[in-house]
Amino acid sequence: MPTSVLLVEDDPVLADAIARLLASHAIAVDTLRDGAAADARLAAGHAFDVLVLDIGLPGMDGFDIVRRLRARGSAVPVLLLTARDAVEDRVKGLELGADDYLVKPFATPELVARVRALARRHAPRTAVLALGALTLDNATRRAKVGERVIDLSAREWAVLEYLLLHVSRVVSKQQIIDAILPLGDDVTPNAVEVYVSRVRQKTVEAGIAIRTIRGFGYMLEADG
Repeated sequence: MPTSVLLVEDDPVLADAIARLLASHAIAVDTLRDGAAADARLAAGHAFDVLVLDIGLPGMDGFDIVRRLRARGSAVPVLLLTARDAVEDRVKGLELGADDYLVKPFATPELVARVRALARRHAPRTAVLALGALTLDNATRRAKVGERVIDLSAREWAVLEYLLLHVSRVVSKQQIIDAILPLGDDVTPNAVEVYVSRVRQKTVEAGIAIRTIRGFGYMLEADG
């Protein structure tokens, strides 16, 4: 299922631009422009993967929405949008329970990346992923080929996990970067090639194949 976002932004031009941007990245968006309406929607139990929330809203500001959201025990990730560049406002939002923030104006790729990162961070993880003789156990953080434990770095694990979640589907280098590598890291498509090459070497006896689809990316499938 696509990532679902509740966007609460009172500027209609900006709200429309953000909604179209997220939709173009296969992210489902519901948009509200009033703080009280957003609080009522969230209190009614409507489920969203991420809440993208402007601080300065009519009816109820973003700080109050976050405060009430966390008081109800909701753990939905919150990304605050604000034109305020004061450090105190950022700190206040985080202390109330927001997970991240962006100061306007922001780069659109960064907004998409942060939404995806928040959704990924809070998504339930599949306990065990397997293909051929390969298993990845998220509970024990062990990767095995048959009974042999293989040593994977954090990035190698993340690349392999992403490929296992998309078996028999072509994924691009940029999708791998966006989906599994931490924000702020200087990661290039060439670096992804290195991680994929290392994973191939470490899983050579697993009965799997990470195929390079030239011009598109990679596809993981059972070998033979």
